[in-house]
Amino acid sequence: MKLAEYSIDALEQLHGQVQAEYLRLRERTLSINMARGVPSSEQLDLSNALLELSLAGDYLAEDGTDCRNYMGQQGLPEARRLFAPLLGLPAEQTVVSGNSSLALMYDCLAFAMHNGFPESSMPWQQEPQTVAFLCPVPGYDRHFTLCESFGVRMIPVPLLDDGPDMDVVRRLVSEDSTIRGMWCVPKYSNPTGTVYSDEVIEALASMQTAALDFRLFWDDAYTLHHLTSDAIEISNIYQACVRHGHPDRALVFGSTSKMTFAGAGLALFGSSKANVEWWLSHASIRSVGPDKLNQLRHVRYLKDLDGLKSLMDGHRKLLAPRFSAVLHQLDSHLRPFGFASWSEPKGGYFISLNILPGTARHAVALARAVGVNLTSAGSCYPHGHDPLDQHLRIAPSSPGLSDLEAAAQAICTCVLLAACERLISK
Repeated sequence: MKLAEYSIDALEQLHGQVQAEYLRLRERTLSINMARGVPSSEQLDLSNALLELSLAGDYLAEDGTDCRNYMGQQGLPEARRLFAPLLGLPAEQTVVSGNSSLALMYDCLAFAMHNGFPESSMPWQQEPQTVAFLCPVPGYDRHFTLCESFGVRMIPVPLLDDGPDMDVVRRLVSEDSTIRGMWCVPKYSNPTGTVYSDEVIEALASMQTAALDFRLFWDDAYTLHHLTSDAIEISNIYQACVRHGHPDRALVFGSTSKMTFAGAGLALFGSSKANVEWWLSHASIRSVGPDKLNQLRHVRYLKDLDGLKSLMDGHRKLLAPRFSAVLHQLDSHLRPFGFASWSEPKGGYFISLNILPGTARHAVALARAVGVNLTSAGSCYPHGHDPLDQHLRIAPSSPGLSDLEAAAQAICTCVLLAACERLISK
């Protein structure tokens, strides 16, 4: 029987049982952090050969560049050639710079605010009306934080099973010239695991926009992060944009942050020739070149795309059992009550959990009180406001399997307890 069909007496009886279980959890003194999609130590160990790779006496790139020195703003040719396929762009239209794709997104937003894009009539910050971005929800909280930091107005758009609701998107971008960009995580989206369909990608590439300088901030963070042996592929957004006469529309981002070392990987950016030249012209003001030694280490360690895919297969073997463990607990403890639903992603780093409306913040607080730290409720929505207060983001990557099973059981208990208290109080 579904929880919503329980009588008040049955609800109170269930509440007593769940509350007793919750009190037992408090006595276990758990300390499990599931707030962010952080690689586990075992995943980081996969790339320990990078720490052993010495460049002493052999620090020249293939074109003779001394990697110890300045310059090389766009990145080493061999690094761009290796990683360009991840972005779906030619090597000459690829940038390898720094270790954080989020930093490259920040750069692009900052450069647009201060200078505009080549076809902009003025810098975005000088526009008479506040610039806006479309934000598929639930989405990636750090994208929303970037918008907040620059004063960009955020317009939520529903994220469906095959990508953003294109009826809503097309209407908004065609009517409102203040909408200058849109956040997209097209494969294994954070947090839902959504994979954009070919039809959605074609629509994003072909749609008419009121703003001439509209940009898709295409964060392809999880392109090789498969959880199954089915390596899902999606359409090439840059090629689609070119085909529909919008070659400058897509700014494509990626990184090796969850491939090699999270804090010492490589960040990737690719786009049209005009956009890459635009980025380089502004980036050269704030930096005289990236860490080319780290780029050289990565190329020599990974060697080629097959080497990178082999590494990612190692990640999959570590991550898949963790996701299975959480999904098993959700299925065992929540499915019988019929009020919760969750994603079963084929890749990425998160499970998206929808629970009884009006209970997400309380469930997170209950979980933290027993030592299970979750992402704040509402964080996957602009300004941290989930209008239904029902969404939780679960990050299974970092804890060990035994801790993960304990944490998942605790989450289910907290979700049930919050639901019972909500229904009894009505």
